[in-house]
Amino acid sequence: MSEQNLTPQTDTKTQSATSPLRCLTGAVISGGMAYAVYSLMIAIATNFATKPIHSINPLVVKISSAVRTLVVGVVALGSGIFGIVAIGLLALGVQLLVQELTKQKSSENQ
Repeated sequence: MSEQNLTPQTDTKTQSATSPLRCLTGAVISGGMAYAVYSLMIAIATNFATKPIHSINPLVVKISSAVRTLVVGVVALGSGIFGIVAIGLLALGVQLLVQELTKQKSSENQ
């Protein structure tokens, strides 16, 4: 066995600079995903509402009601997370834009 195979390779990755345009692009993508997941949640909830549970066993009714609630809740959580990410990226983009404008003003005044 050679020593070259035993040492792990380290890849150097360059980080791209954060810009208002990149933040806005990410916010639009995340907002679109939030809207898509929200639409999916509405479709699932409507489907569950139009198809009642056909059973006289109370345990079956309780379990299926809990499963339906969990399914709608998990999809709603995904929609909420994407929405919050979109709002955060939009706020970051505004903050970076204000910082760039403030930096340009201060360099012009000097």
